[in-house]
Amino acid sequence: MSGRPEPLFPLFAGLETLEGVGPKTAQHFAQLGIQAPRDLLFTLPYSGIDRRLQASLKDSVLPATVTVAVTVGPHRAPANKGGAYRIHVEDSGTAFQLVFFHARGDYWKRQLPEGSRRIVSGRVELFDRMAQMVHPDFAVAEEDADQIPTFEPVYPLTSGITQKLMYKATRATLARVPPFDEWIDPSQKSQSGWPDFATAVAAAHDPENQSDLSAAAPSRERLAYDELMAHQLTLALARARDRRKKGRASVGDGRLQGRVLAALPYKPTGAQTRAISEIAHDMASAQRMNRLLQGDVGAGKTLVAFMALLAAVEAGGQGVLMAPTEILARQHLEGLKPLAEQAGVVLEILTGRDKGAERRSKLAALEKGDIQILVGTHAVFQADVSFGDLRLAVVDEQHRFGVRQRLELGQKGKLADVLVMTATPIPRSLALAQYGDMDVSVLDEKPPGRKPIRTALVSTDRIDEVIGRLRAAIDEGRQCYWVCPLVEESEVSDLIAADARFKRLRAVLGEGIVGLVHGQMPPAEKDAAMRAFQRGETKVLVATTVIEVGVDVPNASIMVIERAESFGLAQLHQLRGRVGRGQAASTCLLMYQAPLTETGRQRLEVLRETEDGFVIAETDLKMRGTGDLIGTAQSGVPRFRVADLERQAGLMQIAQSDARKLLADDPELVSPRGKAARMLLWLMRQDEAIRLISVG
Repeated sequence: MSGRPEPLFPLFAGLETLEGVGPKTAQHFAQLGIQAPRDLLFTLPYSGIDRRLQASLKDSVLPATVTVAVTVGPHRAPANKGGAYRIHVEDSGTAFQLVFFHARGDYWKRQLPEGSRRIVSGRVELFDRMAQMVHPDFAVAEEDADQIPTFEPVYPLTSGITQKLMYKATRATLARVPPFDEWIDPSQKSQSGWPDFATAVAAAHDPENQSDLSAAAPSRERLAYDELMAHQLTLALARARDRRKKGRASVGDGRLQGRVLAALPYKPTGAQTRAISEIAHDMASAQRMNRLLQGDVGAGKTLVAFMALLAAVEAGGQGVLMAPTEILARQHLEGLKPLAEQAGVVLEILTGRDKGAERRSKLAALEKGDIQILVGTHAVFQADVSFGDLRLAVVDEQHRFGVRQRLELGQKGKLADVLVMTATPIPRSLALAQYGDMDVSVLDEKPPGRKPIRTALVSTDRIDEVIGRLRAAIDEGRQCYWVCPLVEESEVSDLIAADARFKRLRAVLGEGIVGLVHGQMPPAEKDAAMRAFQRGETKVLVATTVIEVGVDVPNASIMVIERAESFGLAQLHQLRGRVGRGQAASTCLLMYQAPLTETGRQRLEVLRETEDGFVIAETDLKMRGTGDLIGTAQSGVPRFRVADLERQAGLMQIAQSDARKLLADDPELVSPRGKAARMLLWLMRQDEAIRLISVG
């Protein structure tokens, strides 16, 4: 599988090999993400112009694009140099003008002689009650009518690329599509009524009417499925590779877990119990576990993860819990300490802060197996860290840890099982796109005793009232987060916004009461500001969104989010989950800049109505689309050119089960359909997958 198959060479050649494309044009194409002719195949028209011949202009609602047969009448040359050259024409029911600028000599006299018949097509507008077609797109003799497309596709453009050029380039590329063997399951294909690849791609570029442009049109749906199938094959190959990796059976006897459960003030929820047993079952098998533990804010993921870590210890091994930042690692340590004491296991932390002798003694204890559970940042993956017998790695906060990092973690070749925790409720279709290689456990119940959070919408012009309420709450000993908006994209302006808010609150509430955290601070200062707030030394923490992940301050019971309409719903839900962790009733104030748009209001009202992260995430996806969901570019959710994750979630599910089944039947992809699937992977630029097969 070393090199790209020969039939694909023409599609992956330089763009300059297409007629009419030079180096300059190739650079313009790159702006649209088009690097090779292959990318033009998947750059589909988004609308079309109906150029069917009409009897007359008479009944058209102008402005409109119209195609009619006309008799050419008198010409009127412009009176002054830059003026308009006008030709009077008549169709079967009315008269109008063709208008040209920069007319040279008698050019139009020769092209459109008076008395001749022509078919003209172009945009017609009314000027001074006279219908005018300025620079017709087409003006041909009646016998050449077939030069005018009946429905002309309209492509996405960028500067330097015209519709004409796009049309020519896509046609030249379509001519290069080789015959492919079918990679889609035959029964799936016939049941959906999908055409072959070559037919589908030709039809998608040559729509006959508006409905051919919809995502549900068979040719488009087929191409979307091809994209999703290639992506799911990549994930399925990664999953199969992980499955083939020998793991180690870690069978816990439950004695340590029993001690912790007995000491808990409440019973675990049904969802927690189910997740604990799914994980235990995976750990007990001889294959490596690769499982995602997905749960909403406060669904009790930590307890489930700790039970899994204890199972690793019961089986005679060690466990590690990795957090994205030092603050979160320390917080996990605080949260797990009492549980570790109940179980009687040795729990330690390792971060970039550990230096010198202290670090050396920790490393020695790890290697001997004296430290049973280690909490740490990615520092635990440095070369000099070795475990006596690592059985389980738990990775917290997945979205900073995309598919690629997971593939790398797998390459470390350690036999450890992997459990990934995420507090971001992800809609089903995105979860499949991002985590299709993993098995998923979902915590969809809240543990008892979590108080609901009151959410209110307040317009920015009531900021003084809000500050007044804050002061009262602080007097009662409560703490508050104040989240500043993300201004545009630049971090400098974020900083200015946060700084201004910090100064205003400090002026009103008093020195030493207000702390500040933003993305531009050195990590040590950030940690110090967070710790002061955790200890209750500062009462208000002004922050940009750095606080969204995992920070736990039980005494904080008010969350103010400024310009809430500029955040994603899922992000607002995450931020809100930072309060409501203690005994006091908590409030979240969503401050918006009036006037809100209708959709802006609907989005914020969803938050007021529900605390269910999954409902919120689905709504977010429906209202904003995958493109804007928080950080999709970094989070490993792939970008598809044809497939639409919101509307085609069902296709993604079919692609996942089909890809897994194909690999189960033909792990090496050597059957006729397997070979076709390899071709699909090359066509879809799935290089990761191709490496997985060749290394496999």
